[in-house]
Amino acid sequence: MRTVGISRHAASISAAAALLAGCGGSQPPIGAPGAMPQVSALAARTNSKNYKVLYSFGASPDGNYPHSDLTATGGTFYGTTFAGGANYCGSSRCGTVFSITTGGAEKVLHSFGNGTDGFFPFAGLTSVDGTLYGTTGNGGAYNAGTGGTVFSITTGGTEKVLHSFGTGTDGSGPTSDLINVKGTLYGTTGAGGAYNAGTVFSITTGGTEKVLYSFTGGADGDIPQAGLIGVGGKLYGTTFIGGTHNNGTVFSVTSRGRERVLHSFHANGRDGEFPEAGLTDVSGTLYGTTSYGGKKCSCGTVFSIRTDGTEKLLYSFGGGYDGASPGGLTNVKGTLYGTTAAAGGTQNGGTVFSITTAGIENVLHRFGKGADGFQPLADMNYKGGSLVGTTYLGGVYGVGTIFSLRP
Repeated sequence: MRTVGISRHAASISAAAALLAGCGGSQPPIGAPGAMPQVSALAARTNSKNYKVLYSFGASPDGNYPHSDLTATGGTFYGTTFAGGANYCGSSRCGTVFSITTGGAEKVLHSFGNGTDGFFPFAGLTSVDGTLYGTTGNGGAYNAGTGGTVFSITTGGTEKVLHSFGTGTDGSGPTSDLINVKGTLYGTTGAGGAYNAGTVFSITTGGTEKVLYSFTGGADGDIPQAGLIGVGGKLYGTTFIGGTHNNGTVFSVTSRGRERVLHSFHANGRDGEFPEAGLTDVSGTLYGTTSYGGKKCSCGTVFSIRTDGTEKLLYSFGGGYDGASPGGLTNVKGTLYGTTAAAGGTQNGGTVFSITTAGIENVLHRFGKGADGFQPLADMNYKGGSLVGTTYLGGVYGVGTIFSLRP
């Protein structure tokens, strides 16, 4: 399962995880962070000559379990780890913000847990004029549990909380990247809002937050845990469940908060179900994935959708060597690249794959339970001819890696 989860998500995530088990795959730990897997050294396993591990996360104060994508600023990558760092939040450490050079030199910029600065960052970072902005799924001034925060951090490591969720209907539990639209940031919360079904919100770089839309949990969608994309003056995203058949939706929302459901995934799940990742724009057509459903084994799909709502199934994963439970897509010159969190071979460690806009899929790398990483959860960044991403588990110490792959 791609999402580690917060309490609001638990029931839906557990149900969906059962589907993945039928693909021969396995999911990252779900539930309490204290239940995370024990750190252990693992043997290396590589099968792609263009694949390279840049860094293996290790012991404190290093971060553990990177759940997010990376952001490139000035030739350096920046990201977050869901756990690890110098401070404890209950039985687990609270997470970090880190930097890493293309040569593999990593540095922890901030360890969460020093009061109300938030903890357990699921999402990646967004750069605005050289300052990085992100979210934590938990903590903040009002809720030690699933409130969460929006924060800024300089490349030198000075962190500041811009907004703490949990004051009422402003949302709760943000797990997605923020998007920058003309200097204003937009994001989603997987819970909270007027109906406790999640929100779309905006926030200025000065910290003024506004709820644009509160999901009702019905036909309009429920649990918008993925990030947004801006196309033609509107924001587009997905909800994990909800919609006409409760299998998730693709939606649009205006900057004034007018929401429209473009597609509700079908009751039989053959066109996909439970989209956890956001969308990618290729020449005005949007492409995305569902973590489950499809025509083969309910192991996930890749789909396209036009802004008028016309949806098309491009590929159904089979749960074997092609992987299962795909995440977000990265557009590189019209070809899409992504990861699957499970299957991909006997080790069920996931894959890196490419897919054309016509639906031709090709596996570029299969992960194993070794030093090459295990279970990639995030989409990848393309820079300098290479895809750069993270794995949630694996590496030398078993707690995640940063990797590069030249397609």
